Amino acid sequence: MQKIVITICSINYLAQAKTLGDSLMKHNPDYTFLIGLVDRIDASHVDKNLLPPYTLVELHTIGVEDLDEMCARYDITELNTAVKPYFLDYVYQQYPEAQFVHYFDPDIIIYQPLTEVEKGLKDHSLFLTPHTLLAYPDDACSPNERGLLNTGLYNLGFIGTKRSDTTHQFLQWWKDRLFDQCYIDLANGMFVDQLWVNFAPIFYEDVFVSRHLGLNMAYWNLHERQITNDNEPYQVNNQYPLIFFHFSGYSPEKQTEISKYQDRYSFQEKGDVASLFDYYAQALIANGHKELKKCSCYYIKPAAKAPVKRYLRVRKYASMPFRWIIQLIENA
Repeated sequence: MQKIVITICSINYLAQAKTLGDSLMKHNPDYTFLIGLVDRIDASHVDKNLLPPYTLVELHTIGVEDLDEMCARYDITELNTAVKPYFLDYVYQQYPEAQFVHYFDPDIIIYQPLTEVEKGLKDHSLFLTPHTLLAYPDDACSPNERGLLNTGLYNLGFIGTKRSDTTHQFLQWWKDRLFDQCYIDLANGMFVDQLWVNFAPIFYEDVFVSRHLGLNMAYWNLHERQITNDNEPYQVNNQYPLIFFHFSGYSPEKQTEISKYQDRYSFQEKGDVASLFDYYAQALIANGHKELKKCSCYYIKPAAKAPVKRYLRVRKYASMPFRWIIQLIENA
């Protein structure tokens, strides 16, 4: 039985993807790790020595129908999430021996064997982790419950799947929705891939929703989870092993900030997670983050610079002090 983990990113996130892959293989050597690359190596000037030693599956090779249309529609975040079910479906087709195919965001580190996920999938097809299991403090900080009503009850930085009819049906439905409805557009009820999966436990009977506090620990659930020992294997709330931590919104360039998406905690209040972030920053830098982050994505074209209309140039010079106009004429 083959077991696979796939992540998805563009070249600028390959340091994160390598860090994830290294952590997976350290604790789960029986898994195969794949990187779905939303980019093209042949069109990039990336230093090939910085490419991770894992299989890169480039987006243009997986047979997405009307791919150019998708690429023109989305920004880099939307595109990287819109292709998620397409990559998962591709892996099931290309690896017929694969029984488990899990997706992890590249900015995750795995600290344990994934036996808890496999156990949940024994009698289920899909495995989801809620953002939070407890209410937030009633204050003005974020994240908060109102925010999750906009962005989704489940965090799709991770989804576990098992080969089954349910998984096949789910992926076809998800592909259909994300082809042209994977925008960050809260006013119209869209937040990339996540809001759609609110329907999964309703539409499909064999969906497992985990309450394990060591799965998908991240900035959005720090109010209910605490690392209660100093070294690996880490414990959460003295009760659960930390299986994986999601460093969403973290940048090693801003090492004092837990996540750009939250203002509830600093490392002063959450010193229990500081050592995890310290290690993560060092790992990213060692894996080429400073060089790779500069790479632009092949599929995302920069917006064309609007031409300056002639009357605007005339207005600009007409508004200049008279002495500046004289200087322009004299220096012409």
